[in-house]
Amino acid sequence: MEWEEQANCYAVNPDEMFLVGAAQSSAKSICKPCPVRTECLAHALDHRIEHGMWGGMTERERRALLRRRPDVTSWRSLLESARRHHVRETADA
Repeated sequence: MEWEEQANCYAVNPDEMFLVGAAQSSAKSICKPCPVRTECLAHALDHRIEHGMWGGMTERERRALLRRRPDVTSWRSLLESARRHHVRETADA
């Protein structure tokens, strides 16, 4: 995965990304400003990764999203399209 080395968590102890409960907020703070958050989340969703913080979402949040959108065949395509749309709207504002 070419995006991994650009991730904010690349140099972080992996245990910090596999927390439970309230401690997950510290992992989310690492993800929030990450330049490859979209790629990370798409990877976790497309590969049904069950554990850890990926793209700023917990295991529970990803499971809920997958249940709500069983029709999505490529999360990467969907999320990248949404990001491009958001960037265009922001530029037009």
